[in-house]
Amino acid sequence: MKRTYIITFIAAVLAACSTTSQDFGPASAQVSIPRVEMMAAMPQPYKMLDWKQKALDFDAYAYDFESTLPAGPVIWLDSARRNIDQVTFGLYTAMKDARQGPDNNNGEFHESLNILHTLLGAGLNGIDKTSQNGFNWVKMSQNYFNSDNGWNIVMNNTCPEVALLGGGYGRDWWYDVFPNVLYYAVSDVFPGVDGADEIMRTVADRFAQADEVLDGNYDFTYFDYSQMKGCNNWIPKQQDAAGGHAWVLYSAYRKFGDERYLRRAKTAMAALDSQTESRFYEILLPMGIYTAARLNAEHGCNYDTEKMLNWVFEGCKAPDGRNGWGITAGKWGDYEISGLQGSLIDGGGFAFLMNSIDVAWPFVPMVKYEPRYARAIGRWMLNNANNCRLFFPDQLPDELQCLPGMQDYTNSIIAYEGLRYEDRRFDPELHAGKHPIALGDGPLWNENNPRESMFSVYSTSAVGLLGAIVQTTDVEGILRLDCNATDFYASKPYPVYLMYNPCDTDRKVRYNVSEGRKDLFDIVSRTYLAKGVRGSARICIPSDASVVVVELPAGSNILRAADGNLTVNDNIIAYHEKNN
Repeated sequence: MKRTYIITFIAAVLAACSTTSQDFGPASAQVSIPRVEMMAAMPQPYKMLDWKQKALDFDAYAYDFESTLPAGPVIWLDSARRNIDQVTFGLYTAMKDARQGPDNNNGEFHESLNILHTLLGAGLNGIDKTSQNGFNWVKMSQNYFNSDNGWNIVMNNTCPEVALLGGGYGRDWWYDVFPNVLYYAVSDVFPGVDGADEIMRTVADRFAQADEVLDGNYDFTYFDYSQMKGCNNWIPKQQDAAGGHAWVLYSAYRKFGDERYLRRAKTAMAALDSQTESRFYEILLPMGIYTAARLNAEHGCNYDTEKMLNWVFEGCKAPDGRNGWGITAGKWGDYEISGLQGSLIDGGGFAFLMNSIDVAWPFVPMVKYEPRYARAIGRWMLNNANNCRLFFPDQLPDELQCLPGMQDYTNSIIAYEGLRYEDRRFDPELHAGKHPIALGDGPLWNENNPRESMFSVYSTSAVGLLGAIVQTTDVEGILRLDCNATDFYASKPYPVYLMYNPCDTDRKVRYNVSEGRKDLFDIVSRTYLAKGVRGSARICIPSDASVVVVELPAGSNILRAADGNLTVNDNIIAYHEKNN
């Protein structure tokens, strides 16, 4: 694939703003992602929610057994003791979900994708879920490790058979792989929980064995981890599951140091890299791209991250795949919808909140390893974080919602599952000619068709990721994105932040440093932005460009190694980019 580089004057402008002329190597030549170029530099209307507060409010509501909100509680205890001899808990997938709750299907039907997202988001925002209101919620989530059925991986239900009886899902590969990605992430945020290391070891062994069996061929709908064989059904094939395998196996290598996991992470990654077209399905392709970037930086690999990034943004076009699944760009009606994840073709476009949030997890920390994507990811992330607000009922007029007038039902804590370009299925008269429409699929698969199931706990459960990553600054539109927050099983000796300037002029932004005196070094331009900062400093960011700021202890000596890497106190702070 031809590489398209944006010719910018980033290095020159930053050099003018910097405090040193020392040569730390060439600036990172920024790579253009064509679909990101279709997105506004500054989305309009611009309204950035306080995502951290959203995360805290969500946790307080979701884990309240006695909530007095009109919607009532969404949590219950599950005493079936599946897989592990302990009481666990469930959360509704959708509000008033007729399949779930303590009185339906024995209280056993609930989803790990929902619960593990809530634990991860809470932990990333400073909430200790190992000791909250008398419960160790992290330990209780271990019941999703399916040992009773012989799969011995973390699955989306404590008992897949119960899920099927309750109107759950058929075998779908991402539903089997992503819970393990989530479980590994939760275990990094909450280390040392009894039994967690044994589960992670077993999962890594299963994934390593599966990758060996697959031998580079991931052309399946799902994989039976009990019988160790690839299988197909009516669901599209999901070749990007290789990215999920690679992420888990590389995380296992980083945690346990077992070279076998590293070898299998590389073979899974090679399987993904060798594919000839996008097979983007849900979230595992982005996880694989992040893993590829780390393997390129940390182990000298040469996976084509640019090709795969375009696979995500442009979307899957394979007729036997999830055709049309990608990243939205442009406007629906009066609203910018750029940056969201979902179908680009279903009904004119159909974006989903959980998917849109989850992509931030791998792509923001990726710029630490390949800063040539800093501008593209910064611009995309501004659009994504701004436009994710549109799923919440207090952010759209009633005429654009399938549940008008219900903003107080959960105090707009719980969002709609989706945002569709147009939809007249539920209220043809109200929604005729209106764009976009906020809605959810709940009424389509709930037996008694409760309209409230438009609101999705499952979709909102990922909100803590944005809460941990996204911070605003004193310049409207310039965000400070925490590149360490979701960089799991990684060395993180210093704070690192991605900042993109969407303005049409260079801007100076107030940068608040952590405790002590700091030097601020930008790994994009490879120059200092400020030195000896205590409290805060104003740093210069060129128009339509990004910096990736590393906070170093004041007076740190940056060494440039023969391989082009920059180190401080034996910690790598910037990797040499082979394609630079």
